[in-house]
Amino acid sequence: MTPNQLFTPETTLDSVLGTATARKVETAFGYVTVGEMLAHFPRRYMEIGELSKISDLPVGDDVTIVAEVQSVNQRRMQSRSGFLLEVVVSDALGPDQSTLRMTFFNGFEAKRDLQVGSTAMFSGKVTIYRNHLELTQPDYSLLDTAADADPRPIPIYPATAKFPNKKIRDVLALVLAGVSPSGFPEFIPEAILETQRIPTRVLAYENIHRPQTVGQGYAARTRFAFEEAFLLQLALAQRRVYRLQQPAIARHGSSDGLLSAFDKTLPFTLTDGQITSGMEISADLVRGHPMNRLLQGEVGSGKTLVALRAMLQVIDSGGQTALLAPTEVLAQQHYQSIRKLLGSLGAGGELGSDPRATRVDILTGSLNTAQRKKALLGAASGETGILVGTHALLADMVSFVDLGLVVVDEQHRFGVEQRDAMRSKAETPPHMLVMTATPIPRTVAMTVFGDLEISLMKSLPPGRAPISTHLVPLQIPKMQQRLFTRIAEETAKGHQVYVVCPRISEKTAEDDFLPAAADPESEAPAGDGPPKPASMTVEKMMEILESMPIFADTEIRALHGRMSSDEKFEAMQAFDSGKAAILVATTVIEVGVDVHNATLMVIIDAENFGISQLHQLRGRVGRGGLPGTCLMATWLDADHPSVARLQAVESTTDGFILAESDLNERREGDILGASQSGSKSALKVLRVMKDAKLIARARTTAESLVAGEVSLDSYPGLQSAVEAWVDEDMQAFLERG
Repeated sequence: MTPNQLFTPETTLDSVLGTATARKVETAFGYVTVGEMLAHFPRRYMEIGELSKISDLPVGDDVTIVAEVQSVNQRRMQSRSGFLLEVVVSDALGPDQSTLRMTFFNGFEAKRDLQVGSTAMFSGKVTIYRNHLELTQPDYSLLDTAADADPRPIPIYPATAKFPNKKIRDVLALVLAGVSPSGFPEFIPEAILETQRIPTRVLAYENIHRPQTVGQGYAARTRFAFEEAFLLQLALAQRRVYRLQQPAIARHGSSDGLLSAFDKTLPFTLTDGQITSGMEISADLVRGHPMNRLLQGEVGSGKTLVALRAMLQVIDSGGQTALLAPTEVLAQQHYQSIRKLLGSLGAGGELGSDPRATRVDILTGSLNTAQRKKALLGAASGETGILVGTHALLADMVSFVDLGLVVVDEQHRFGVEQRDAMRSKAETPPHMLVMTATPIPRTVAMTVFGDLEISLMKSLPPGRAPISTHLVPLQIPKMQQRLFTRIAEETAKGHQVYVVCPRISEKTAEDDFLPAAADPESEAPAGDGPPKPASMTVEKMMEILESMPIFADTEIRALHGRMSSDEKFEAMQAFDSGKAAILVATTVIEVGVDVHNATLMVIIDAENFGISQLHQLRGRVGRGGLPGTCLMATWLDADHPSVARLQAVESTTDGFILAESDLNERREGDILGASQSGSKSALKVLRVMKDAKLIARARTTAESLVAGEVSLDSYPGLQSAVEAWVDEDMQAFLERG
């Protein structure tokens, strides 16, 4: 039996449960194997105290009772949306027929489970309401009879209407009874189990589903969390060792080359973050194995300049470089920015250019035939030192003489195949630098980007003005008017304004907009009052602004993902040049757009955007030394759950603090995410914020175990577990770097 035989088709649920029950499990959860069912772990535990009689309940204490449902009544709440479920129960443990009322807010699950005549164990705090004792929102567990009451903690699982918790516990009891201890093979070495003080696999499965104490249950959870972290870190450690064994051309640069000349032209001093990151990257480039580094930093921290200096070092070494951007708008911004920074040093081949100059080209899908041919010939002949582009760079016809460095901006927007396509354009593996303007908490970086070296930039360059952020409650008519007045005031000063909307039109959602906060469960109804209007669209906002007299002499442009490349370029040029004072856009301007005269960012229906998106959008203003302002407009009441996200952005401009808030707000249980990896082996237990210390221990243990060797031949069981866990989908995810 292999370490993961529990997860193979040979050990099917029907062999333990019978065909009928196994089919019901598969219908409810999609599980077909014993291992999948056993991995259906509890969300929490209902901790049972000493059973109490209803007649003896003390006010203010946490109690546990066994009771029978006498009546169920549902009524609408008057002060807010939703309903109250009132359940009256009587004591089921003896002749005492005292009753107790229980209240559930929007108790959909309780309404389904607690039918008249059903028996359950209830736990909660005793309160008084209108001179009657009650339990509000108590935990409960259905019982067949009162005699089934068990003082042990009760696991509470993710359940469905047709497969409630009671049935899940019954099924798991059968599964645990039907699998012998040999069916739980251990693959973590005994010495590591002892060092980490975690139980064996067989004991962990028993304790997580049938704990004697709550502590036992959570100790078992720690075992499975460590298991996931350990397998992931072993896979990443092996990838790091493998990469160190790959050959690469060392790019030493030149003491009096292009980089030296460029540094002398800079009109400002590099920040500490730029200097440190630049030194780390430069040191990587001179090694004999491919660099694989993540450059992350705050919005506007100057990552492009750091990447450009790395490119120049490679060019000074005789190599070529490519910068891959996710959108045409961003590619154009990078191209213009690099040409501007280099000046004559980026005009290679042009009349009057510096003898050391290199050539900078751009390749996007919107180029005409002549422009495209020029860019392709420049790269293929070696004349082009820096080729900036979008997905067009990935085409087979794009070739280089000596591609030495690939810079990928906002790397999460590119798939594994796309980055492999860039690597394949070099005979020797090129160095790779991936950039992100989304701050990543350390534990996430260690978990998801564990095989990359990380350079961190937190300080902002001189000249970056502070940005003030304010919430604008649109349900107050005066605030609506003030919002438009504020836009007019800014344009009257000769400054420019972004107005961002979540959608293009009523019919079509913006393809580029993938809100991190799009979680229907988080959108709980809150408060009475006028209904929230449909999300504002770019088309509607254009109509509103153009119809207002205060903007009669103001040029307003739109920018969104359904426009043609030429239309996007024209709109961006008009705004960049100052011809257009207002740009109404979707999140297509989220990253990379750099207009120094823009001082006001207005985000309409801001609750539709995630924390990181709001922070990125805010970073588009205040880039030219002028103070920036960000106004987040919403129709939601202050007590709505989604407003907490906006208040977090309003309270700080520290992207790393916001990144942690974002992670917690999105309940990042599965950081890899089945939606990202498509894999059944994605993380199910590990929480990268909660388990930060555990992840660090797993990484240290994995690195010491690999100890410079690619294989784990000394631990065949563990190696088999890594190979089984890191299937094709997971491998693709790991190769995202």
